[in-house]
Amino acid sequence: MIALSILDLSPVPAGGSAAQSLRDSIDLARHADALGYRRYWLAEHHNLANIASSAPDIMIGQIAAATRNMRVGSGGVMLPNHAPLAVLERFKVLEALFPGRIDLGIGRAPGTDHVTSIALRRRQDIRDEDDFLDRFQELLLLENNGYPKDHPFHSVHAMPNDVALPPIVLLGSSDYSAQLAAQIGAGFSFAHHFAGHDAEHAMRLYRDRFQPSERLKEPLAILATAAVVAETPEQAERLASTIDLNFVRRAKGVYAPLESPEVALAYDYSPIDRERIRKNRERLAVGSPAMVKARLTELATATQADEIMVTTMIHDHAARKRSYSLLAEAFSVAPSRAMPQPQPAAAG
Repeated sequence: MIALSILDLSPVPAGGSAAQSLRDSIDLARHADALGYRRYWLAEHHNLANIASSAPDIMIGQIAAATRNMRVGSGGVMLPNHAPLAVLERFKVLEALFPGRIDLGIGRAPGTDHVTSIALRRRQDIRDEDDFLDRFQELLLLENNGYPKDHPFHSVHAMPNDVALPPIVLLGSSDYSAQLAAQIGAGFSFAHHFAGHDAEHAMRLYRDRFQPSERLKEPLAILATAAVVAETPEQAERLASTIDLNFVRRAKGVYAPLESPEVALAYDYSPIDRERIRKNRERLAVGSPAMVKARLTELATATQADEIMVTTMIHDHAARKRSYSLLAEAFSVAPSRAMPQPQPAAAG
């Protein structure tokens, strides 16, 4: 049976607060852990009124402390925003505190608009060109002590240096990250929920070109996709109307908090809006548990995904929890035996 995981952006509903959305993420993570989901990943976005998830490393620590079974990780850390050494040290600290439960998902995009991306990096060496590969190579060289002896960074060690870096998964929405992940023997997660590129091609390319590494002997292919599940198709369609309006607004450069189904259903959509919704619905699984299971199973088979990672960006937190419950039940997901938690060291 295909494994299920969760990608959480900590959505902010209209009339709610970002602070409550972050607390809701911890509540949802506890719920998912009890249901038997395999991973729980936190996104990194900035300057968006509808997304509260701006610091995944902080949320990973909070959620790992509140759960016992799931792996917890970043979906992902947007490497253009961070010094590679800082990323290494943050995730080594997380791995030290929660050994064997942390994932380091890394993305190429800044997760925001151009001006905000400059504000995030204004004290760094900002370049106009894409410097992701340079930053990623620096991260690997620092972790593996790969700099030559005459290089200034040869003596730099990411601390704690007696803790291995968690598994790396590259995120992507095209072939680029798929090929890079395959080349270095890392995991790969494809963003089907917003990608215009063909998911099947990217996922198969990764699997076909995968080269085993010390960290990963077999490919790990994760398909991130959007889904809304309710007891009936009609109820699911109503909940998904929030996603429709959010997508239409995004296409116009509006990133407002998520509206309720009542507001979304009453919105005066233009013909262009409705065509945008129709196209976006091709990436979105909506319906009863049986309907969504069939759609996700079809996607997993076509892409040869090892896992399906589901994101559900709807207005009501209780309905979001219920959607994940129904999905877990449809796939016969069961909780695993609790993992032992590390005990704090005694004061010396």
